[in-house]
Amino acid sequence: MTQYALVGDVGGTNARLALCNLDNGDISHAKTYSGLDYPSLEAVIQEYLKAQEAKISAGCIAIACPITGDWVAMTNHTWAFSIAEMKKNLGFTHLEIINDFTAVSMAIPMLKAEHLIQFGGGKPIDGKPVAVYGAGTGLGVAHLVHVDKRWVSLPGEGGHADFAPNSEEEDVILEQLRTEFGHVSAERVLSGPGLVNLYRAIVKADSRQPENLQPKDVTERALADSCTDCRRALSLFCVIMGRFGGNLALTLSTAGGVYIAGGIVPRFLDFFKASGLRGGFEDKGRLKDFVQDIPVYLITHEQPGLLGSGAHLRQAMGQVI
Repeated sequence: MTQYALVGDVGGTNARLALCNLDNGDISHAKTYSGLDYPSLEAVIQEYLKAQEAKISAGCIAIACPITGDWVAMTNHTWAFSIAEMKKNLGFTHLEIINDFTAVSMAIPMLKAEHLIQFGGGKPIDGKPVAVYGAGTGLGVAHLVHVDKRWVSLPGEGGHADFAPNSEEEDVILEQLRTEFGHVSAERVLSGPGLVNLYRAIVKADSRQPENLQPKDVTERALADSCTDCRRALSLFCVIMGRFGGNLALTLSTAGGVYIAGGIVPRFLDFFKASGLRGGFEDKGRLKDFVQDIPVYLITHEQPGLLGSGAHLRQAMGQVI
């Protein structure tokens, strides 16, 4: 008889829940809930479980915030809870709460060729470290290493590392953003709000007044080629995305590949394919030869967070992924 577990991917706006086949990791019965409609994450889970015919006693939920102990307080939501108390209230024998990019990283061993688009480089080397990062509301980063038949995710807050410009144009961007933010992290330019920051910095550097645009406005105008400033901003976004990925590759020698996730890039995929991403990735001076064979992939799987939550749970319960 097939056994299922609960998996989830919870952000500041939506909570996505599904069932994971514990035998093979397949995800099914996915449903998305608005976090604004429920007083707690537990309330969402209870409603979802009532609609399932299978008996569920284990789960893994990925959440977009640091996980440092039993108490979880979401960064971009009012929800907060005790993991032990939730486990007891749900009647689960096993409950894992993990960072959202821990889940994305754990999805990588489960991805198939049709879930990936490669941007340069050669073939990944089995067993070597992997990096994954992605732009959305913020900039998530994680690494993945293989140790003694187990995948070990190394989550962190790499998106808040310093923005490192490497051209005169990027120097100007940094100067503009520093006057506004003081410390300028990579997330200030590689995220939805970051895309707007790039646009505004470009315009202000030319002593003009920027419009009050949203990320989708910048993207739409760039793709329509109706705004030179927006097109420059999107082009810069892609190059800086490559530079940041190259930095991750250098940091942990990620010959297993560098993977890009997140909800922003698929919105301008054709533009991204023709961009300077790979050039930015390989622009490492004396270390260009070190990174030029490392492949970069865009993850196109619709729910890598759910897939990775299932992989994490299966491994935690003793399976070899």
